[in-house]
Amino acid sequence: MATVNEHINIEKKKKESLHPFVIMFGVILVMALLTYIIPAGEYERVTNEAGQTVVVDGSYKEVAAPSAGFLDIFQSIHKGMVQSAPIIFFIFIVGGAFHVFRDTKAIEGAFASISSKTKGKEMLMIPIVMMFFGVAGASIGMFEEALPFVMIMIPFAILLGYDSMVGAAMVLVGVAAGFTAAFMNPFTVGVAQGLAELPLFSGMLPRIGFWLVYMAAAITFVMIYAHKVKKDPTKSVVYEEDKARQIDTAAMNQQKITKNQIAVLAVLGATLIILAYSVIKFGWYIGEIAGLFLIMAIVMGLVYRMSFNQMARSFVKGCEEMATGALIVGFAYGALVLLQESLTIDTILYNISNVVSSLPGTLSAVAMFATQTLLNMIITSGSGQAALSMPIMTPLADLIGVSRQTAVLAYQMGDGVTNIFSPTSGLLFAALAMAGIPITKWFKWVWPLILVQTVLSIIFVTVAHLFIWTV
Repeated sequence: MATVNEHINIEKKKKESLHPFVIMFGVILVMALLTYIIPAGEYERVTNEAGQTVVVDGSYKEVAAPSAGFLDIFQSIHKGMVQSAPIIFFIFIVGGAFHVFRDTKAIEGAFASISSKTKGKEMLMIPIVMMFFGVAGASIGMFEEALPFVMIMIPFAILLGYDSMVGAAMVLVGVAAGFTAAFMNPFTVGVAQGLAELPLFSGMLPRIGFWLVYMAAAITFVMIYAHKVKKDPTKSVVYEEDKARQIDTAAMNQQKITKNQIAVLAVLGATLIILAYSVIKFGWYIGEIAGLFLIMAIVMGLVYRMSFNQMARSFVKGCEEMATGALIVGFAYGALVLLQESLTIDTILYNISNVVSSLPGTLSAVAMFATQTLLNMIITSGSGQAALSMPIMTPLADLIGVSRQTAVLAYQMGDGVTNIFSPTSGLLFAALAMAGIPITKWFKWVWPLILVQTVLSIIFVTVAHLFIWTV
């Protein structure tokens, strides 16, 4: 007869989530299997006047390429880590830098000072924060650059009486919704319109309308969940994870912000201003941003009067906490390596475009969206997906009676809708690692929103095809 402890152990095993490495290795095995099912093929590519490498429509041909071998499956992980090294080390540096920030307890101190002013109005923070990131995603194409903000919003959301899921969602859902329904994102709308030979950022007014609806749906989804958690914290899907967090929630009642903590927050504010300005003005990306956050960590440590050894230990601790999330990026890239080396990505695009061309006009516009959604699973770069697909989708749209503006809209919606749901999105996994949220719990929590956004995207593309950008 089983003992009480044995029953408890059995229950724990039943509830245990799959480790991210297990999930991603399963994805790698699926990709390896596809290399035996999908024949190899490739398009010719040329460099256009803008310096972009694009596909030559009608140039597809089957070629000889090896399928993934047994050793290739395991080698792909190392190759993926090599390819994604800039992102992996960016995650380590940001994680270490923000651990130094956390050790100053500046968030707790700030909350102690503003708690009385925000009492009863905490829910207003959700639309304010999400609209900020939504505008940034829609205008300057912020996405990867939002990752460091996760480290700020997690403790802030918990201290407001929510959970880490709300903190992560304010950043991830907000920026992803803005990025997907963007009205002037230079990396998606700008590149795609350039390839489709459309005026840059034309058709902005309808896109702003789509963006407002998209953002409203995203904000409503997060606020409904936040209200439920605020009312009963045990309803949180990350209740156990948040109990284990080292956030001094009692600090808001026990202390007021110190001068050193004010100085730390000033450094944080200056860092974020420099980040926003430099991304817009100078096109900063991962390398420059990582350097900026290293400087931030050092200056914060100095103004908080930490010794260099204390800063170093705190930084290393932050890197340790990021290890799983950083390495999972390599696994995600490894899955894509198998498709790249077996030359199957172009074959997927070629066959899908043939299916789309055989459909009636209304359905083909929606099929374009479905095609781009599928491509986003294997090409995680927005501009890269545009360079691959738009040279094919543009003449295809002309042939089947779909406006080029509608084709661009189908691309941008398809490129963005799964950015926070794709099993090959290394950046999503990295963000979840920063948030300390299990991948399976995130997928289970966010899928209803993805379903709503998918339906909205189909409606937008259909409305655009039938009533706005008619041929």
